[in-house]
Amino acid sequence: MKARFQYRFYPTDQQQQSLAQLFGCVRVVWNDALAICKQSEKLSSNNDLQKLVITQAKKTDERSWLSDVSNIPLQQSVADLGVAWLNFFDSLKGKRKGKKVGSPKFKKKTQRQSARFRIGGFSIKGEEVYLAKIGNVKPIWSRYLPSAPSSVTVIKDCANRYFLSFVVEVEPIRTDAKNQSIGIDLGIKTFAVMSNGDKAISPDYSNKDRKIRKLQRKLARQQKGSKRREITRLRIAKQHNQLADKYMDIKKQPTLAQPFRGCAAHTDSL
Repeated sequence: MKARFQYRFYPTDQQQQSLAQLFGCVRVVWNDALAICKQSEKLSSNNDLQKLVITQAKKTDERSWLSDVSNIPLQQSVADLGVAWLNFFDSLKGKRKGKKVGSPKFKKKTQRQSARFRIGGFSIKGEEVYLAKIGNVKPIWSRYLPSAPSSVTVIKDCANRYFLSFVVEVEPIRTDAKNQSIGIDLGIKTFAVMSNGDKAISPDYSNKDRKIRKLQRKLARQQKGSKRREITRLRIAKQHNQLADKYMDIKKQPTLAQPFRGCAAHTDSL
């Protein structure tokens, strides 16, 4: 079974500039490939798209700066776009379970940024992780990786926090199902009461919600493109991220060991 292990890290000023350039190149390649797909009657293959938006684009004056970053995340961006189209078409045909998946959208600079490195574009050396054309970064290791990762995604969220997200193979924890049943009574003030006496208290998000609504009203009154509006946007993003972190702390992963309390890392089953 595949799982995702995420760790926060703090890049240097030079690494932040290199990552910003990498995120921009990945975003441009995605948008260029998406524009070609929307204009063409037949969906192009990943190889054809890579030749158009990466190989041939590097030879032009408008896209020559694509050569300044690692080629692996650029190729992976086109591959991820192909997967996004496949999921969209499978969802339309009813082949994909769950809620409907929308068509791929153009990426924006103010949204969450990411770049994925496959094997060959990264390596783990002791407590540091080497990223091609970025250098060595040192994540906050809240736990050991259970196996060698097959890929790592560098993430910058809307609140300007940086994370490394590793995809690894894990063995699910198997438990004896005998005498493991338990009764659960769901409530409002108390989220759940188990038959063995354990209780799960409902978290209170009212203060965070009020802060977000207040900041959103302030954002609506500010001029678009101004520095003060950008500061307010970052404050809203940080409040949303704090809520998301609380949700992640509550979320249980029965097949995986839980992260240490207070750490920024968490795991997601794929």
